[in-house]
Formats: sequence, C-alpha cells, structure tokens
Amino acid sequence: MQRLSTIELSKENMKFSAGHFAIFSSEVRENLHGHNYNVCASFTTLIADEGLSFDYRFYKHKVKKVCDSLNEITLIPGKSKHLKVETDGDYTNIFFHKEKIIFLNRDIRILPVYNITVEELSNWILSQILIDKDELESNKIQEIIIKVFSGPGQSGSATWSK
Repeated sequence: MQRLSTIELSKENMKFSAGHFAIFSSEVRENLHGHNYNVCASFTTLIADEGLSFDYRFYKHKVKKVCDSLNEITLIPGKSKHLKVETDGDYTNIFFHKEKIIFLNRDIRILPVYNITVEELSNWILSQILIDKDELESNKIQEIIIKVFSGPGQSGSATWSK
C-alpha cells in the first residue's frame, strides 16, 4: 500500500516586500502601496520505504529564490487589459485610465499576470516551481499548494495535482 505525506514549508526567509496596486476596473485601482508577503509551499508525495518522502531542501531554495526575485520592487501586471506599458530609456511609463505613472526600470518587475493579487501571485509562484519537471517526477510529487499571504489571515492559494 502506498503511503502519502504532505511536507509544508513556511520558512522565515520565504517572504518578500513589494509595492503594487490592484486594478478593479478600467477606471478604478488602488493607490500604490506595499505588503510584506509570506509564502507557504505544501508538497504531497509518496513516503519511501526508508520513511522519507524526499530531500525538500531543493524546494526551500527554489521558493526562496523566487521570493528574492520579487523583493523590494514594485510589481506590475503585464497582462492587464487596463494598463499600457511603455519603456522609455531608464524609465517605464504605466498608463491607466487618465493617469501616467512613471517608474525607474530598476524599481519594477513586470509579471505575466492580469493583476497583482495574492491569487495571481500564488499561481505565478506555482508556475515557477513547476518548471523543474524532472525534480517533480523524481520526488514523486502528487500535489503542490502555494499560498501567498499579504498579511496575517489574508492569503490566496494555487494548487497543482498530478
């Protein structure tokens, strides 16, 4: 009989601080503000005969690397139908409704998402974990859940199942 276990990783260094604004419609968005985001990753896998699921240090490092790539910048949704993004030398101009928001290129990261929300961030982080297909297969991972917290008691999650 196969036995399953879920390993949950929620380390102190699995976090990032980032600015954003959520877009509610073609004319309404939040003011630019920031959050201290925390990420929790759960991996459901088979327990081997030795009583060990897998060496999950790979995923601790992977999630930390993704978090580090989002730290101390402003996140911009590259797929938003309500934004127009133009690069102009060292600057990026973001056009929303009747506004022009100007950022230094080094201060932003444009993500391939529709909005900067915990729902979208959890799905994008999950997509970064799923890139390593060989690692998933070798570790017999059956399910992954990525949860992103924008504050205590407020999170969104994304799930992948084999």
